[in-house]
Amino acid sequence: MSELNQDAPETTAVETVAVEKESKSTKTATAASINDFDWDSVGKKSATYSSAERERMETLYEKSLSSITEHEVVMGSIVSMTSKDAVVNIGYKSDGIVALSELRYNADIKVGDTIEVYIESKEDRGGQLLLSHKKARSLKSWDRVNEALEGDEIIKGFVKCRTKGGLIVDVFGIEAFLPGSQIDVKPIRDYDVYVGKSMEFKVVKINKEFKNVVVSHKALIEEELEAQKTEIISKLEKGQVLEGTVKNITSYGVFIDLGGVDGLIHITDLSWGRINHPEEIVKLDDKIQVVILDFDEGKKRIALGLKQLTPHPWDKVDSNLNVGDKVKGKVVVIADYGAFIEIEPGFEGLVHVSEMSWSQHLRSAQDFLKVGEEVECLVLSIDREERKMSLGIKQLMPDPWEGIETKYPVDSKHTAKVRNFTNFGVFVELEEGVDGLIHISDLSWNKKIKHPSEFTKVGDSIEVVVLDTDKENRRLSLGHKQLEENPWDTFETVFGEGSVRQGTIISINDKGAVVTLPYGIEGFAPTKHLAKADGSAVKVEDVLDFKVIEFSKDNKKIIVSHARTHEAEKPSDKASGKEKGEDDTKKAVKKIKDNLEKSTLGDLSVLSDLKNEMEQNEKKKAAPKKKADEGEED
Repeated sequence: MSELNQDAPETTAVETVAVEKESKSTKTATAASINDFDWDSVGKKSATYSSAERERMETLYEKSLSSITEHEVVMGSIVSMTSKDAVVNIGYKSDGIVALSELRYNADIKVGDTIEVYIESKEDRGGQLLLSHKKARSLKSWDRVNEALEGDEIIKGFVKCRTKGGLIVDVFGIEAFLPGSQIDVKPIRDYDVYVGKSMEFKVVKINKEFKNVVVSHKALIEEELEAQKTEIISKLEKGQVLEGTVKNITSYGVFIDLGGVDGLIHITDLSWGRINHPEEIVKLDDKIQVVILDFDEGKKRIALGLKQLTPHPWDKVDSNLNVGDKVKGKVVVIADYGAFIEIEPGFEGLVHVSEMSWSQHLRSAQDFLKVGEEVECLVLSIDREERKMSLGIKQLMPDPWEGIETKYPVDSKHTAKVRNFTNFGVFVELEEGVDGLIHISDLSWNKKIKHPSEFTKVGDSIEVVVLDTDKENRRLSLGHKQLEENPWDTFETVFGEGSVRQGTIISINDKGAVVTLPYGIEGFAPTKHLAKADGSAVKVEDVLDFKVIEFSKDNKKIIVSHARTHEAEKPSDKASGKEKGEDDTKKAVKKIKDNLEKSTLGDLSVLSDLKNEMEQNEKKKAAPKKKADEGEED
């Protein structure tokens, strides 16, 4: 060391002590400065502030930080967006996070937009400020919806999904219903194309009790179209031909879009021919030519026509078609009174039910024809001015009344079918188109019939005899009782006046009694002729002898008396009466024999029984006479 410091000046002890003191003070200052060093400012730009400036800056900083409370709604600004979240500054010491799914309803949302948020928590476990835009909207949504309805405000909404009859729309966080009919002015067939889209709406209805909201997008379009409609309708003229698009098809007609205004083609104006549904003529979205038939500017209704663009089928009818010509067509409509036959589309004729069959029993047209059936008809009348034509079918079949006198001569016998009754007789059908009447008086010789239903039934078969033919009026007079001989011709001899027959009383009234006589014949005994020999009164079911005091073949009436049978008679009267009775009996027996030989019927039981009884009486009377004659011979 001495060698190294040879050239250095020499130092004194005093100097050496001073140096040592100075070195110690320097070390002390350095230590103090290290303790006062601001390590936070290392690597940062810093500025030197006075104490006054520092206080002012701290005050400004404190004012920039909002005082927030959890579970309240505040406004925030979107400062950045990620694929999942949006970072929102609400003026707090840290920014909050909002899920992008809550902002999906607004596709135009971007950085810098201001939104309302609900403070879920100031800090979660990770120290993050949690915010919710959906809850913020929900808390104020009902107020906003009501304001939109009252102010007729146009609002934005997000179509979330499809539901029955329409769509579900997110409006201010509330699920509102958008009916299918309120989506657009034209019918929408595919609702799914609107799902996931943001649209503008108007609130049209709010049910506060059930918290239901109904919105409409169509209302916005209608306002724009209303002015267009007024302008378009003002330029319309009847007979004007326009092109339109088939917008909607209903059972009663077709709606046509004429470019901002709709018109209706009624089903009757689609085709000259008959159609069951408009879909047979047009289809949705078809572009067609239509003619304006009428329009109402006040109601903004337009009546259109399609068939009017083609000539009427009646204008093309062959001028050589005349009455008596045969035509073929298809049954298109059937009513009770007849059927419409379509010769060509729009060219029809009516076949009345009376012209379908020669039968005089009018039935429904459905009994003869069916819709779609091909038939041949005869033209009965044609009116080109009125465009009407009547047709007939039965005229192509033989008329059953032609040669009726030959087929059904008077006195001929036939089997007929009972069709219906009246109070005065029975209508029967001999064949299709040939009817006849059996008068009630021609049903039976001896039965008193009050109504034909007592004698036969509808649908039964009955034997008849032709009594008279009226070809001009198409009437046949028939009889049933004429199949038998008139028993009253015989009864006239059997029940001659003065003859005595046994009878049974079957009923008694104020005027007298009804008595059943032999062979089922009824007689009447007046009250004064019911006196018994012992003076007692007669009663029902009494069997007594009765004397015929009056016989009327024309009126089929027999008046009898019991009192006359026990009154005193002169011997000469008895003898003459006896001889007269024997003569009458013989005549009656002879007449019965003649009738039986002439009759071809085997059911004349009454006359047969009467004949047998008379023959037995003759034998009884002849037996004593024969014995007397044999005794004289001996």
